[in-house]
Amino acid sequence: MKRALALAFFLLFAATITHAQLSAEVMGAHDLSPLGTSPIKGTLSGSCLYCHAPHSGVGGITPLWNQTLSTQVYTPYTSSTYQQKGIQPQLGGASSLCLSCHDGTVAPGLTTAYGKVAMSGSMYPADQFGTNLQGSHPFSVITPIKDSPDLVSTLAAQGTTADPVIHLVNGNIECTTCHDPHAQSTDKVVPAFLVRDSSNGQMCLACHDPNRVVPGQTNLLAGWTTGIHAVASNTIGNPTMVGGYHTVAQNACESCHTSHNGSSTGRLLRGSNEQACVSCHSGGSNVSPAAPNVFAEFAKVGHPFTSGNSSHDASESALLNQNRHATCADCHNSHAASKVASLGLPPAIRPSQAGVVGISSADGVSVLNPSVNQFENCLRCHGTSTGKVANPVFGYLPMRAVSASDSLNVIPEFSATATSSHPVMHDRSSPLPQLSLRTYMLNVDGITQGRSMGTRIFCTDCHNSDDNREFGGPGPNGPHGSKFWHILERRYEFSQAPAPGQMITNLFPNPDLSVAGPYALCGKCHDLAQILSNSSFKAHANHINDGFSCSTCHTAHGMGAASGTISGERLVNFDANVVAPNGATPISYNRAAGTCTLVCHGQAH
Repeated sequence: MKRALALAFFLLFAATITHAQLSAEVMGAHDLSPLGTSPIKGTLSGSCLYCHAPHSGVGGITPLWNQTLSTQVYTPYTSSTYQQKGIQPQLGGASSLCLSCHDGTVAPGLTTAYGKVAMSGSMYPADQFGTNLQGSHPFSVITPIKDSPDLVSTLAAQGTTADPVIHLVNGNIECTTCHDPHAQSTDKVVPAFLVRDSSNGQMCLACHDPNRVVPGQTNLLAGWTTGIHAVASNTIGNPTMVGGYHTVAQNACESCHTSHNGSSTGRLLRGSNEQACVSCHSGGSNVSPAAPNVFAEFAKVGHPFTSGNSSHDASESALLNQNRHATCADCHNSHAASKVASLGLPPAIRPSQAGVVGISSADGVSVLNPSVNQFENCLRCHGTSTGKVANPVFGYLPMRAVSASDSLNVIPEFSATATSSHPVMHDRSSPLPQLSLRTYMLNVDGITQGRSMGTRIFCTDCHNSDDNREFGGPGPNGPHGSKFWHILERRYEFSQAPAPGQMITNLFPNPDLSVAGPYALCGKCHDLAQILSNSSFKAHANHINDGFSCSTCHTAHGMGAASGTISGERLVNFDANVVAPNGATPISYNRAAGTCTLVCHGQAH
């Protein structure tokens, strides 16, 4: 008898302690009692009674459920890269219990044991998901779970995560896989009923593995562990807007993704690709120290942003046919991108573009994932892709006397088989002396030395922000935008004429060889004084002193096609918008003889 009484006393004492702990320290917003901490308060004194009925739960549901269940039909998560398929949450299952309040269609306090309980207050809008769950992390999927290179190997094979605290429910992902409804503050910083501290992406990494390698398949999270978004210590100006933690690294995945109420149609992004990036990369106070203000560059003449039906999608082809857009995700992989601590030599891809997809210059169609060289990423749009257009916003575009059928395909122009080309896709190998070539490139001030002149150059040595850091400016590196035409780093003028062969309307006499002059871009790598001395061509000084631009006679990329009349050496390929054939004789150039046959500025040559 004494033993029985002692046991009963112990159970009553334990129950009292447990209730006190749940009410005062643990249940938090789920304590709807009059003295609870929820924004909603009812008249039942027992904090557990709003969800549980000690003796008469709904239909025999295991946790003695008391709240009226929602019978809504839900729209589950889907995306173009999602391999699973959702099903309706099982009525009375773990997720169904949560949705009985959180889908917002059934009011809290509609109990089965006690009827409708008088309630005051309202739920936070962020805690109501509605019936469209497209913006919430997938749950209640068709099992068995399908494997994917970005999932931990045991998830599909054994039904276990990399963290035993985060567990599947009957082999499925449910709300209670990530949330414990009885413990609000296991994570002290983000009290969202998480089953564990989720700083540094620990919750996500229990199921998603950026380091897994599956032969023949691409892990879209590869490179995350050392990527800038996983390690950046920049503090967050308003943590509640991007995950709740105080640094970029602590927010980790939540910096760009959200578990619930995502605004994107896929991948739970906080915004579409470029809109998600703008929150930190627009020079504001959202992060400290501030990230480079990339979006200030787009306000100049920048890469065209997504418009209409040409938006970026993670599943789209690497070769962007008939799809004129440039989003951050076209040139950067947000998972793998790293801080540019040192500027490597061309043509290798820069750390800020680590893990980005590209196209091989060998055939213009083979996909490289990831790109090894910077130009391979540019070839997604500027190679063999169809639907390319010359956008007037970028300024005047010369029409070359010798041109391939696709004049916007730069692969033939930079090819090693081209008669001449700038050394982007191959080493500099011209047998002709380059007397004007500098030992070092000049910085944007046109005076101080920048990177040493090697056998290769980047696309971004010419197409770059006009104030980029690599060459001495305060702005971000890369072709985001520039105050100069064609996203060029420095001023580069194009002589133009009202009709081929007529007088040029924009001459630049009394040549200004400074960084402010019309030849500034060429002067980055070439000593303009050498060119004026006629060291490489006997008539250079005459043309330059008369005010002709380099583009009248030279193509900037290279010879994209062959010609019987123009040798193509030293990038000589006339702008046919300016020069015209000399009568019946086609435009021609003979480097060995130093002569040309054409009509230019109203004169026959």
